Amino acid sequence: MALSAQQIPRWFNSVKLISFINATQLTKRYARPGKTLLHGFSAQPWMSSDNCFLQWGFKTYRTSSLWNSSQSTNLSSQENNSTQSTLLPSVNEQSQKTQKIPPNFDSELSLEGLDDLPPLSPLQPVSEEEAIQIIADPLLPPASFTLRDYVDHSETLQKLVLLGVDLSKIEKHPDAANLLLRLDFEKDIKQTLLFLKDLGIEDNHLGTFLTKNYAIFSEDLDDLKTRVAYLRSKNFSKADIAQMVRNAPFLLNFSVERLDNRLGFFQKELELSVKKTRELVVRLPRLLTGSLEPVKENMKVYRLELGFKHNEIQHMITRIPKMLTANKRKLTETFDYLHNVMNIPHHIIVKFPQVFNTRLFKVKERHSFLTYLGRAQYDPAKPNYISLDKLVSIPDEIFCEEIAKASVQDFEKFLKTL
Repeated sequence: MALSAQQIPRWFNSVKLISFINATQLTKRYARPGKTLLHGFSAQPWMSSDNCFLQWGFKTYRTSSLWNSSQSTNLSSQENNSTQSTLLPSVNEQSQKTQKIPPNFDSELSLEGLDDLPPLSPLQPVSEEEAIQIIADPLLPPASFTLRDYVDHSETLQKLVLLGVDLSKIEKHPDAANLLLRLDFEKDIKQTLLFLKDLGIEDNHLGTFLTKNYAIFSEDLDDLKTRVAYLRSKNFSKADIAQMVRNAPFLLNFSVERLDNRLGFFQKELELSVKKTRELVVRLPRLLTGSLEPVKENMKVYRLELGFKHNEIQHMITRIPKMLTANKRKLTETFDYLHNVMNIPHHIIVKFPQVFNTRLFKVKERHSFLTYLGRAQYDPAKPNYISLDKLVSIPDEIFCEEIAKASVQDFEKFLKTL
């Protein structure tokens, strides 16, 4: 009866084990103290085909014993005969007791075909001894809430960590985790990193940049180069482009058409020259990547609610570009306090637009202290004039010493009364 493909590997391992045990026992039987056997077990030509596996097993598990040369001369004929007559029956008997080898097995399956046998089925049961010897590598988690579980399995994640990428921030975006785990560092990431370095992004800024804009790895490298070439064609210097990319990491993710439309919008809406428009977006490149709705809304606020003229708006936003994207409520509250409480006219506020970047409570504290001291005078045509720049930009020590003419302790005591 022929063996099945799943039974053959296990049966074959059993035969080899039996052959090895028999070989060991026979070695002990015929070896003498202090003597070794060199060619103790070799296949004999007169053995039948039924025992071909045993012959092969003897060749495989030969011992390294050697008979003493002086004794082998006297005992060679006698013991060789006895060995041959003793070995063959014992091996045949043992093999017949432990394994039932099909009589026509060599005609059904050759030794050369054993290497081509299929592996054991995963559904085939194994013994406890076999099970405890199985060593399996840890599996890649099928799902996880953190990229930390995948770092040991991913060369890409390991190298990104070395670059300073903060995976704890990236893993908050499931699409980012799925993207990075599918990328090959050499094929998909290395060339983009070289491109960024050539663009002017320093090594110590790469980690921060990639933490914010991991999606750049999904962009085609030729498209990235085309967008840089477009900016160069608009007379942005290499240093300008590097600064813009650092401050607005998603800049190069936008198409040439979008970049061109944005530049055209600011030039037309603000009625700025090409040079002024270029300087504006270099200082605040997020104007090219963010929404235009806050910009449009703030332009209406400056004109209609706050009453600034068009040229005054131009002057302020070119000095402080963040005024285009500032919070509308903060703008109106700051202007209301400056104009209606401190009685500062529009033309003076226009000269010091940085006041809109200052926290309103700081302006209130210092103005109240100056009013208490009788020194709140903001008209440049009168004596003891105090500019808005000094009011909001200098530290408390200098403010008290040069502007309020008081000590810091007096200022702190006054603040407790507010």
